[in-house]
Amino acid sequence: MSEIKDFVKSLNGKPVLIFGLGRSGMSCVKALQKAGANIVVGDDNPANLEDLKDIKILDTAHDDLSKYAYLVLSAGIPLTHPTPHDIVVKAKLAGLDIICDIELFAHIYPDIKTIGVTGTNGKSTTATLMHHILNDCGVTAQLGGNIGTPVFDFDMDNKDQWIVLEMSSFQIDLCPEFRPDIAVILNITPDHLDRHGTMDNYMEVKERISELSKNSDYNSAIICSDDPYTQKIYDRAKELGLREVIEVSTLKSMIGGVYVQGDILFDETGDSPIEVGDLSSISNLLGIHNYQNAACAYAAMIKIGLEQGNIWESFQTFAGLNHRQYHVRTINGVDYINDSKATNAASTAVALGCRENVYWIVGGRQKKTGLEGLEEFFPHIKHAFLIGESTEDFADWLGKYGVEYSRCYELEAAVTKAHLIAQENRGQPKGAGVVLLSPACASFDQFKSFEDRGDEFAKIVKALEE
Repeated sequence: MSEIKDFVKSLNGKPVLIFGLGRSGMSCVKALQKAGANIVVGDDNPANLEDLKDIKILDTAHDDLSKYAYLVLSAGIPLTHPTPHDIVVKAKLAGLDIICDIELFAHIYPDIKTIGVTGTNGKSTTATLMHHILNDCGVTAQLGGNIGTPVFDFDMDNKDQWIVLEMSSFQIDLCPEFRPDIAVILNITPDHLDRHGTMDNYMEVKERISELSKNSDYNSAIICSDDPYTQKIYDRAKELGLREVIEVSTLKSMIGGVYVQGDILFDETGDSPIEVGDLSSISNLLGIHNYQNAACAYAAMIKIGLEQGNIWESFQTFAGLNHRQYHVRTINGVDYINDSKATNAASTAVALGCRENVYWIVGGRQKKTGLEGLEEFFPHIKHAFLIGESTEDFADWLGKYGVEYSRCYELEAAVTKAHLIAQENRGQPKGAGVVLLSPACASFDQFKSFEDRGDEFAKIVKALEE
């Protein structure tokens, strides 16, 4: 708290404008208010402004934004595309710095050790895995950012701890100065183009995380170069030489890097290759994208100074991430998997790619790319069960490829039907099969969030009779 109070004093009475009162916004409000800051808040939803005590509400039409120290903006509010939010336009005209809570946190705690994880898919799994390894190996660490705890809810008494941050492209876009000590870039595939306009813009935002860190002790970038976009980022990072760059791959071996051949994780960052272990033996890290996650996490932990054997032992006890290929239940040999966090086709490809005899529950509010790119996994799918707004579009698309499907519209109907068919057909070759919720869509047509969707799936599955 002393650091926040010192920061507030440095503002010399200038107010801080916080716009967007979700979990992170409210966490920021409470921390600054407790430290005595002059705070003004705003939100597009009037309900979020109700019952706020002793906090001034922004008068959007008349307030002079040039009087504020910062605009702390919710990452969910458009900064550039499809069009900047009105508050962004006004802040830029007033010359006001527009940041997110992570950037503000970094101003207040400039010397704290940080790991930043980004990528289109796998951020949450990788950040959670790193957090687990650190704590399992006796290193104090906290997890937050785009997952878990808002940064201003962290316990900051221990200044020697590590802060592991999952960072979305929206958050990176609102961090003009903060760069994590160890930057991790997993992969880049088309996503969020409505918020970034083009793939080049999206890639450029992700790439910023690998720019120069202020901490000379841990100025490293871990980059998985398995796709064309991350390969470009890796090549530029090596050329610029602003960080120590460790290359990671699941497609090729390389001297000085960390890679996966077959199912085996290798470490060649030292004098000779070390066979770390067989990733196929870890049930909560199956599939090629999880191999990327594990290899990147391993590389970051090696950079911190953890022993290879201790990292591998911690892999064994990783429980996995709820809503990300999370095992809910097994009934008569059929697994029921909650992959609700798969909100685009590239993410769903991970789950489909590592399973056979899949009874696939798919649909919701679809992304621009729809289900494109999943064609190679059709042999894995026994039947698809369509839910949500995308039902008719996905029925047309799957029908063109001869994939069997049922229009279910609602999640409960889909689970019930998938359960019956999977149980009736569990004697087939390649195993009893899996009922997989991996929607490849946003949840907002029928649910509050992907967590809400996954929780409902788990509730329905747990109520099924054997």
